[in-house]
Amino acid sequence: MNKKIKVAVTGAAGQIGYALLFRIASGAMFGPKTDIELSLLELPEALPALQGVVMELEDCAFPLLKGVKATSVLNEAFADVDWALLVGSVPRKAGMERKELLSINGKIFIEQGKALDVSAKKDCKVLVVGNPCNTNAFIAKGACQRIPKENFFAMTLLDQNRAVFQLAHKAGVDIGSIRNLAIWGNHSSTQYPDFYNVRVGRRPLLDVLRDEKWLQTIFIEKIQKRGAEIIAARGKSSAASAAEGVVQTVKRLVTPTPRGEFFSVAVCSDGSYDIPSGLMFGFPIRSNGKKWEVVQGLRLTAFARSKIGITLNELLEEKQEVEKFLAST
Repeated sequence: MNKKIKVAVTGAAGQIGYALLFRIASGAMFGPKTDIELSLLELPEALPALQGVVMELEDCAFPLLKGVKATSVLNEAFADVDWALLVGSVPRKAGMERKELLSINGKIFIEQGKALDVSAKKDCKVLVVGNPCNTNAFIAKGACQRIPKENFFAMTLLDQNRAVFQLAHKAGVDIGSIRNLAIWGNHSSTQYPDFYNVRVGRRPLLDVLRDEKWLQTIFIEKIQKRGAEIIAARGKSSAASAAEGVVQTVKRLVTPTPRGEFFSVAVCSDGSYDIPSGLMFGFPIRSNGKKWEVVQGLRLTAFARSKIGITLNELLEEKQEVEKFLAST
Protein backbone atom coordinates (compact mmCIF):
# COMPACT_ATOMS: atom_id res chain seq x y z
CA MET A 1 0.00 0.00 0.00
CA ASN A 2 1.08 3.56 -0.67
CA LYS A 3 1.93 5.72 2.30
CA LYS A 4 -0.23 8.84 2.75
CA ILE A 5 0.90 12.40 3.39
CA LYS A 6 -1.36 15.26 4.38
CA VAL A 7 -0.21 18.61 3.01
CA ALA A 8 -1.53 22.04 3.98
CA VAL A 9 -1.12 24.91 1.53
CA THR A 10 -1.91 28.49 2.50
CA GLY A 11 -2.83 31.09 -0.09
CA ALA A 12 -4.01 28.14 -2.14
CA ALA A 13 -6.04 30.13 -4.67
CA GLY A 14 -3.19 32.55 -5.39
CA GLN A 15 -0.80 32.43 -8.31
CA ILE A 16 1.83 30.23 -6.68
CA GLY A 17 -0.76 28.06 -4.95
CA TYR A 18 -2.57 27.44 -8.23
CA ALA A 19 0.67 26.47 -9.98
CA LEU A 20 1.72 24.29 -7.05
CA LEU A 21 -1.33 22.22 -6.19
CA PHE A 22 -1.46 20.24 -9.40
CA ARG A 23 2.24 19.36 -9.11
CA ILE A 24 1.69 18.00 -5.60
CA ALA A 25 -1.41 16.05 -6.60
CA SER A 26 0.34 14.51 -9.63
CA GLY A 27 3.10 13.02 -7.48
CA ALA A 28 5.88 15.40 -8.55
CA MET A 29 6.70 16.30 -4.95
CA PHE A 30 6.49 13.02 -3.02
CA GLY A 31 6.73 10.46 -5.79
CA PRO A 32 4.40 7.92 -7.43
CA LYS A 33 3.98 5.74 -4.34
CA THR A 34 2.64 8.37 -1.95
CA ASP A 35 -1.05 9.19 -1.65
CA ILE A 36 -1.84 12.85 -1.04
CA GLU A 37 -4.49 14.57 1.03
CA LEU A 38 -4.64 18.35 0.49
CA SER A 39 -5.81 20.85 3.08
CA LEU A 40 -6.19 24.27 1.48
CA LEU A 41 -6.38 27.58 3.34
CA GLU A 42 -7.64 30.88 1.99
CA LEU A 43 -9.17 34.11 3.20
CA PRO A 44 -12.98 33.93 3.48
CA GLU A 45 -13.44 36.23 0.48
CA ALA A 46 -11.25 33.95 -1.67
CA LEU A 47 -13.11 30.72 -0.84
CA PRO A 48 -15.28 30.86 -4.01
CA ALA A 49 -12.15 31.04 -6.17
CA LEU A 50 -10.59 28.25 -4.12
CA GLN A 51 -13.65 26.10 -4.71
CA GLY A 52 -13.02 26.50 -8.44
CA VAL A 53 -9.47 25.23 -7.92
CA VAL A 54 -10.84 22.25 -6.00
CA MET A 55 -13.17 21.46 -8.92
CA GLU A 56 -10.21 21.56 -11.31
CA LEU A 57 -8.27 19.19 -9.07
CA GLU A 58 -11.25 16.83 -9.14
CA ASP A 59 -11.44 17.12 -12.93
CA CYS A 60 -7.81 16.01 -13.27
CA ALA A 61 -8.68 12.65 -11.67
CA PHE A 62 -5.25 12.30 -10.10
CA PRO A 63 -4.96 8.69 -8.83
CA LEU A 64 -2.75 9.76 -5.90
CA LEU A 65 -5.08 12.50 -4.66
CA LYS A 66 -7.25 10.96 -1.95
CA GLY A 67 -8.95 14.03 -0.55
CA VAL A 68 -9.16 17.82 -0.70
CA LYS A 69 -10.45 20.17 1.98
CA ALA A 70 -10.89 23.93 1.52
CA THR A 71 -11.24 26.19 4.56
CA SER A 72 -10.57 29.65 5.95
CA VAL A 73 -10.03 28.36 9.50
CA LEU A 74 -6.38 27.92 10.51
CA ASN A 75 -6.82 25.04 12.95
CA GLU A 76 -8.91 23.12 10.41
CA ALA A 77 -6.33 23.68 7.67
CA PHE A 78 -3.43 22.46 9.81
CA ALA A 79 -5.18 19.56 11.53
CA ASP A 80 -2.85 16.51 11.55
CA VAL A 81 -0.78 17.72 8.59
CA ASP A 82 2.63 16.22 7.78
CA TRP A 83 3.75 19.23 5.73
CA ALA A 84 2.64 22.87 5.86
CA LEU A 85 3.54 24.99 2.83
CA LEU A 86 3.02 28.60 3.90
CA VAL A 87 2.65 30.29 0.54
CA GLY A 88 0.29 33.14 1.36
CA SER A 89 1.56 36.48 2.68
CA VAL A 90 0.94 40.19 2.19
CA PRO A 91 3.21 41.48 -0.61
CA ARG A 92 5.12 44.72 -0.31
CA LYS A 93 3.28 47.55 -2.03
CA ALA A 94 4.45 50.88 -3.40
CA GLY A 95 5.35 53.26 -0.60
CA MET A 96 5.34 50.54 2.06
CA GLU A 97 8.36 50.46 4.34
CA ARG A 98 9.96 47.09 5.03
CA LYS A 99 9.26 47.34 8.76
CA GLU A 100 5.58 47.91 7.98
CA LEU A 101 5.57 44.77 5.85
CA LEU A 102 7.24 42.83 8.65
CA SER A 103 4.62 44.05 11.11
CA ILE A 104 1.70 43.05 8.88
CA ASN A 105 3.10 39.63 8.06
CA GLY A 106 4.25 39.20 11.65
CA LYS A 107 0.65 39.03 12.79
CA ILE A 108 -0.20 36.49 10.08
CA PHE A 109 2.72 34.17 10.82
CA ILE A 110 2.33 34.38 14.58
CA GLU A 111 -1.24 33.15 14.14
CA GLN A 112 -0.15 30.43 11.74
CA GLY A 113 2.67 29.33 14.06
CA LYS A 114 0.25 29.09 16.98
CA ALA A 115 -2.25 27.13 14.89
CA LEU A 116 0.48 24.71 13.77
CA ASP A 117 1.47 24.29 17.41
CA VAL A 118 -2.06 23.24 18.31
CA SER A 119 -3.19 21.29 15.26
CA ALA A 120 -0.33 19.89 13.16
CA LYS A 121 1.50 16.64 13.80
CA LYS A 122 4.41 17.16 16.18
CA ASP A 123 6.87 16.10 13.47
CA CYS A 124 5.27 18.35 10.82
CA LYS A 125 7.65 20.06 8.40
CA VAL A 126 7.00 23.72 7.59
CA LEU A 127 8.25 25.44 4.43
CA VAL A 128 7.67 29.19 4.21
CA VAL A 129 7.37 30.69 0.74
CA GLY A 130 5.51 33.95 1.40
CA ASN A 131 7.94 36.86 1.56
CA PRO A 132 9.92 38.00 3.43
CA CYS A 133 10.17 34.23 3.79
CA ASN A 134 13.25 33.94 6.03
CA THR A 135 11.81 36.26 8.66
CA ASN A 136 8.28 34.93 8.27
CA ALA A 137 9.70 31.47 8.99
CA PHE A 138 11.58 32.91 11.99
CA ILE A 139 8.29 34.33 13.32
CA ALA A 140 6.29 31.13 12.79
CA LYS A 141 9.07 29.06 14.37
CA GLY A 142 9.05 31.28 17.43
CA ALA A 143 5.28 30.99 17.83
CA CYS A 144 5.32 27.20 17.56
CA GLN A 145 6.85 25.43 20.55
CA ARG A 146 5.80 21.83 19.85
CA ILE A 147 7.32 21.38 16.40
CA PRO A 148 11.15 21.16 16.43
CA LYS A 149 12.97 24.23 15.11
CA GLU A 150 14.83 21.97 12.68
CA ASN A 151 11.51 21.34 10.90
CA PHE A 152 11.16 24.96 9.72
CA PHE A 153 12.47 26.02 6.32
CA ALA A 154 12.36 29.04 4.01
CA MET A 155 12.75 28.71 0.26
CA THR A 156 15.96 29.73 -1.51
CA LEU A 157 15.91 27.01 -4.17
CA LEU A 158 14.12 29.32 -6.61
CA ASP A 159 17.22 31.52 -6.42
CA GLN A 160 19.41 28.46 -6.87
CA ASN A 161 17.52 27.48 -10.01
CA ARG A 162 17.81 31.01 -11.38
CA ALA A 163 21.55 30.97 -10.76
CA VAL A 164 22.03 27.52 -12.29
CA PHE A 165 20.39 28.61 -15.53
CA GLN A 166 22.46 31.79 -15.77
CA LEU A 167 25.72 29.91 -15.20
CA ALA A 168 24.87 27.16 -17.67
CA HIS A 169 23.84 29.71 -20.28
CA LYS A 170 26.98 31.81 -19.83
CA ALA A 171 29.31 28.79 -19.84
CA GLY A 172 27.52 27.06 -22.73
CA VAL A 173 27.03 23.83 -20.79
CA ASP A 174 24.07 21.62 -19.96
CA ILE A 175 21.98 22.75 -17.00
CA GLY A 176 22.25 19.29 -15.45
CA SER A 177 26.05 19.58 -15.25
CA ILE A 178 25.91 22.49 -12.76
CA ARG A 179 26.17 21.24 -9.18
CA ASN A 180 26.66 22.63 -5.68
CA LEU A 181 25.42 26.17 -5.98
CA ALA A 182 24.55 27.54 -2.55
CA ILE A 183 22.39 30.57 -1.85
CA TRP A 184 23.63 32.12 1.39
CA GLY A 185 21.46 34.28 3.61
CA ASN A 186 18.20 36.02 2.88
CA HIS A 187 15.79 35.48 0.00
CA SER A 188 16.12 39.13 -0.96
CA SER A 189 18.26 41.48 -2.99
CA THR A 190 21.13 40.85 -0.54
CA GLN A 191 21.36 37.09 -1.09
CA TYR A 192 24.73 35.68 -2.09
CA PRO A 193 24.77 33.02 -4.84
CA ASP A 194 28.09 31.27 -4.17
CA PHE A 195 29.77 30.47 -7.48
CA TYR A 196 33.19 29.66 -5.99
CA ASN A 197 32.13 26.18 -4.85
CA VAL A 198 30.15 25.33 -8.00
CA ARG A 199 31.26 22.42 -10.12
CA VAL A 200 30.54 21.76 -13.78
CA GLY A 201 30.60 18.00 -13.94
CA ARG A 202 33.82 17.23 -12.05
CA ARG A 203 35.51 20.55 -12.80
CA PRO A 204 35.41 23.75 -10.73
CA LEU A 205 33.25 26.40 -12.38
CA LEU A 206 36.14 28.86 -12.58
CA ASP A 207 38.09 26.35 -14.69
CA VAL A 208 35.23 26.36 -17.20
CA LEU A 209 33.97 29.94 -16.96
CA ARG A 210 37.07 32.13 -16.68
CA ASP A 211 35.32 35.41 -16.00
CA GLU A 212 35.48 36.09 -12.28
CA LYS A 213 34.64 39.77 -12.76
CA TRP A 214 31.34 38.89 -14.48
CA LEU A 215 30.57 36.40 -11.72
CA GLN A 216 31.26 38.92 -8.97
CA THR A 217 29.16 41.66 -10.56
CA ILE A 218 26.66 41.01 -13.33
CA PHE A 219 25.87 37.43 -12.30
CA ILE A 220 25.19 38.21 -8.64
CA GLU A 221 23.15 41.30 -9.47
CA LYS A 222 21.12 39.32 -12.01
CA ILE A 223 20.10 36.74 -9.39
CA GLN A 224 19.45 39.32 -6.69
CA LYS A 225 17.15 41.34 -8.97
CA ARG A 226 15.56 38.52 -10.99
CA GLY A 227 12.25 38.68 -9.12
CA ALA A 228 11.89 42.41 -9.78
CA GLU A 229 12.83 41.84 -13.43
CA ILE A 230 10.01 39.33 -13.82
CA ILE A 231 7.49 41.66 -12.19
CA ALA A 232 8.53 44.43 -14.58
CA ALA A 233 8.14 42.09 -17.57
CA ARG A 234 4.81 40.39 -16.79
CA GLY A 235 3.25 42.70 -14.23
CA LYS A 236 3.08 39.90 -11.68
CA SER A 237 5.55 38.14 -9.41
CA SER A 238 7.08 34.74 -10.12
CA ALA A 239 4.51 31.96 -9.83
CA ALA A 240 5.29 28.84 -11.85
CA SER A 241 9.02 29.07 -11.13
CA ALA A 242 8.30 29.64 -7.44
CA ALA A 243 6.03 26.60 -7.40
CA GLU A 244 8.78 24.55 -9.02
CA GLY A 245 11.13 25.77 -6.31
CA VAL A 246 8.71 24.54 -3.64
CA VAL A 247 8.40 21.13 -5.29
CA GLN A 248 12.15 20.72 -5.60
CA THR A 249 12.83 21.92 -2.06
CA VAL A 250 10.51 19.37 -0.48
CA LYS A 251 11.64 16.63 -2.84
CA ARG A 252 15.29 17.22 -1.98
CA LEU A 253 14.57 17.31 1.74
CA VAL A 254 12.78 13.95 1.66
CA THR A 255 15.27 12.29 -0.73
CA PRO A 256 18.88 11.40 0.16
CA THR A 257 21.28 13.91 -1.38
CA PRO A 258 23.75 12.29 -3.80
CA ARG A 259 27.26 11.88 -2.41
CA GLY A 260 29.37 15.00 -2.80
CA GLU A 261 26.43 17.27 -3.61
CA PHE A 262 24.29 19.83 -1.78
CA PHE A 263 21.36 22.17 -2.38
CA SER A 264 19.98 25.44 -1.05
CA VAL A 265 17.37 26.07 1.62
CA ALA A 266 17.12 28.44 4.57
CA VAL A 267 17.15 26.61 7.91
CA CYS A 268 17.44 27.45 11.58
CA SER A 269 21.14 28.20 12.02
CA ASP A 270 23.07 25.91 14.34
CA GLY A 271 25.98 28.36 14.46
CA SER A 272 27.74 27.03 11.37
CA TYR A 273 29.97 29.51 9.53
CA ASP A 274 29.57 31.94 12.46
CA ILE A 275 25.92 32.62 11.65
CA PRO A 276 24.05 33.34 14.93
CA SER A 277 22.06 30.35 16.16
CA GLY A 278 18.31 30.50 15.65
CA LEU A 279 18.38 32.80 12.63
CA MET A 280 16.65 31.46 9.49
CA PHE A 281 19.56 31.59 7.07
CA GLY A 282 20.24 30.15 3.63
CA PHE A 283 22.94 27.46 3.73
CA PRO A 284 24.30 24.63 1.58
CA ILE A 285 22.37 21.61 2.85
CA ARG A 286 22.53 17.82 2.60
CA SER A 287 19.72 15.45 3.55
CA ASN A 288 19.56 11.74 4.31
CA GLY A 289 15.84 11.80 3.46
CA LYS A 290 14.80 12.35 7.07
CA LYS A 291 17.25 14.79 8.62
CA TRP A 292 19.30 17.60 7.14
CA GLU A 293 22.72 18.99 7.92
CA VAL A 294 24.69 22.08 6.94
CA VAL A 295 27.59 21.16 4.67
CA GLN A 296 30.79 21.98 6.53
CA GLY A 297 34.24 23.01 5.38
CA LEU A 298 33.39 24.94 2.23
CA ARG A 299 36.00 27.45 1.15
CA LEU A 300 34.78 31.01 1.59
CA THR A 301 36.90 33.71 -0.01
CA ALA A 302 37.17 37.21 1.44
CA PHE A 303 34.74 38.32 -1.28
CA ALA A 304 32.25 35.61 -0.29
CA ARG A 305 32.50 36.47 3.40
CA SER A 306 31.83 40.12 2.67
CA LYS A 307 28.70 39.25 0.70
CA ILE A 308 27.50 36.85 3.41
CA GLY A 309 28.06 39.62 5.95
CA ILE A 310 25.75 41.96 4.03
CA THR A 311 22.87 39.50 3.90
CA LEU A 312 23.45 38.51 7.53
CA ASN A 313 23.18 42.15 8.62
CA GLU A 314 19.89 42.51 6.77
CA LEU A 315 18.44 39.48 8.54
CA LEU A 316 19.66 40.72 11.90
CA GLU A 317 17.94 44.06 11.23
CA GLU A 318 14.72 42.24 10.33
CA LYS A 319 15.04 40.19 13.51
CA GLN A 320 15.34 43.40 15.55
CA GLU A 321 12.21 44.81 13.92
CA VAL A 322 10.32 41.59 14.64
CA GLU A 323 11.42 41.60 18.25
CA LYS A 324 10.20 45.21 18.61
CA PHE A 325 6.87 44.20 17.12
CA LEU A 326 6.56 41.16 19.39
CA ALA A 327 7.40 43.25 22.45
CA SER A 328 4.59 45.68 21.60
CA THR A 329 1.91 42.99 21.13
